[in-house]
Amino acid sequence: MSPDLVDSIPSNILNTQRIDLFTGGTKKVRSYAGHVHVDGMKQEKQKNHLFYWFFESQSCNPHIPVEEQQDLIARTPLVIWLNGGPGASSLLGLFLENGPLSIGDDAAGTVSVTSTAWNQEAHVVYWDQPIGTGYSYSDEPEEYVPDEGTLSHMFWQGLQEFFRLHPEYAKCPLYVCGESYAGKYVPAIALEIDKQNAVEPGGLNLNLMGISVGNGWIKPELSLRVLIDYAYTTGFLGMDQKESLENSYAEFQKVLHEGKDMKEANRLGNALVDRTVAYGGNFDVYDVRRWDDLPMGALSTYLNSAEMKASLNVPAHVTWENADDKGPVTEALVDDNMADASGLYAQLVEKNYKTLLYTGNFDTACGYRSTEEILDDLMKQRGEQAEWRGAPRLIWTQAQGDPKGFVRRVGNLTQVAVPDSGHQVPAFQPEICREMLYNWLFDRPFRGYDPEQTAK
Repeated sequence: MSPDLVDSIPSNILNTQRIDLFTGGTKKVRSYAGHVHVDGMKQEKQKNHLFYWFFESQSCNPHIPVEEQQDLIARTPLVIWLNGGPGASSLLGLFLENGPLSIGDDAAGTVSVTSTAWNQEAHVVYWDQPIGTGYSYSDEPEEYVPDEGTLSHMFWQGLQEFFRLHPEYAKCPLYVCGESYAGKYVPAIALEIDKQNAVEPGGLNLNLMGISVGNGWIKPELSLRVLIDYAYTTGFLGMDQKESLENSYAEFQKVLHEGKDMKEANRLGNALVDRTVAYGGNFDVYDVRRWDDLPMGALSTYLNSAEMKASLNVPAHVTWENADDKGPVTEALVDDNMADASGLYAQLVEKNYKTLLYTGNFDTACGYRSTEEILDDLMKQRGEQAEWRGAPRLIWTQAQGDPKGFVRRVGNLTQVAVPDSGHQVPAFQPEICREMLYNWLFDRPFRGYDPEQTAK
């Protein structure tokens, strides 16, 4: 039995009951959690400890030994999920968005099993990264990654350790997925895997197939401009306020393009967001329909309980940390925050990896328009802008005809816009988002119609 097996977890903060995952005759799913230990960046003897929580696909039978269903396990896609921030734990995604467990907003922090989990037909592993995020930590003195190159190589090392511990999943089709600031993490990690796969002699050769990013923070210069326009269009700004913000944006843009002081570019960019939100009565930047972000409820108390840490093989001294664009993880990535990562996507598309970018249409921070313009520019650089613009933009429909989303595909590039959703699409539209993921993973059709053809 693997030392990182998760056999049960507390069903609430007080641990009055347990949710069995793999105990005795109640084997429900193979789940593993713990840390991989990779070398420090500066100190030879120092280690960095990246936390993961893995759930095997429900299409596999936990009552049957792995070796007797290895073919099924190995051909099942393995999805890596990463939240952004920087500093946001991926356990937010697990408990609030697409995991097999959810936590209630009640005082007891009641945990329940969900029906819309992404591991219904795929293996899913949630990683807290970079160091300083969630349960991931470093030995003293603490280290925080300063750039995507360091981050992606450390993560690749962590993957190597994970797959050495669990070789039964090493040949699975691998997809790196995430949202928000993971719009930078995901392509950087995928390119590092691609690079290391070509190294001889390298580590384990990983079966990388593609990437998926929801509401990605990819090109901040563009996202900030779109934020001002969106807030004005939706009535949160007056004309004079819009013009004032545009003047501040020009100042931010000038500093950004000079590239000499990214800390100042960050300060100006964040100040621009703060003023825009304040002018609009402090609307939720992640969902223009709301005044508050998704509630985290009792999650911090639950994950920092001694019983939960013991269940997940986390040392007692480790504290679960969660932040969104603040704190030491963010401060270390100061040169990365406002940098343009769109070129990383161009490299992955050039290498023919499957790429899915999706957006909820009520997100003002990293929404549809910025993704649309990024992809249009990417295809222009490839000399395929006319083909991209001319591709059918299908209305993907529900049974009664209402749109689930709007889908455009050219080659291995897929874009989906999801209506009635904010920043965290899997939370706002869980059934639709999972179906979108599976359509993309398994090359299933997005059933709907082309309005251009209907109009004719």
